[in-house]
Amino acid sequence: MLKVSLCQPLGGFTLDLSFEAPAGVTVLFGGSGAGKTTVINAVAGLIRPKTGRVALNDRLLFDLEQGVWLPPHRRRLGYIFQEARLFPHLTVRQNLLFGRWFAPRGAAREDFDRIVAMLGISALLQRHPVALSGGEKQRVAIGRALLSSPDLILADEPLAALDEARKEEILPYFERLRDEVKIPMLYVSHSAAEVARLATSVVVLKDGQVQRQGSAAEVLGDDRVM
Repeated sequence: MLKVSLCQPLGGFTLDLSFEAPAGVTVLFGGSGAGKTTVINAVAGLIRPKTGRVALNDRLLFDLEQGVWLPPHRRRLGYIFQEARLFPHLTVRQNLLFGRWFAPRGAAREDFDRIVAMLGISALLQRHPVALSGGEKQRVAIGRALLSSPDLILADEPLAALDEARKEEILPYFERLRDEVKIPMLYVSHSAAEVARLATSVVVLKDGQVQRQGSAAEVLGDDRVM
């Protein structure tokens, strides 16, 4: 269970929210500028909010009152960005194995061959990123995140930079990630179609506040949200 409570000035409003993300895929849903990326970056430790608390299961990642601030590399999170951000000088295999540098000592490791097979990238292992399509790059980025043995995966609009054909290519892999790997995920999106296909729970943000939270069916069925 991920528990988040944050307060942070943000442009013309203040991000002021609290929510819980249970097991499964929790989608942060809302329009552009609602504060979704700020939330996910605060969870990742890429920004330090003015006040707040972030806890993952029994681990405290950030608590201003207690003076707790874990740096990003100690949070045991896998981050999938809008752009794949692969190392151009490394092969696909080397990019994937780079994720293992961040796996904590003694942590259970995902099987490399299993992840490669699940993502359908075995034929790409010797290529460099410049030779990959956008969809292939994102599959490699997903694999790199998984191989870091994370307790939680963060995905910040990972399909936003792809055309519709590539989105349809990648969505089934996120579904397999949800159903087979079972690592909890916090997924940022402004697409109702992605919410319908992926979400087990939804947190709707508007102007930095939680407008609605519930199951995908409940939220998508609420005319006030959609």
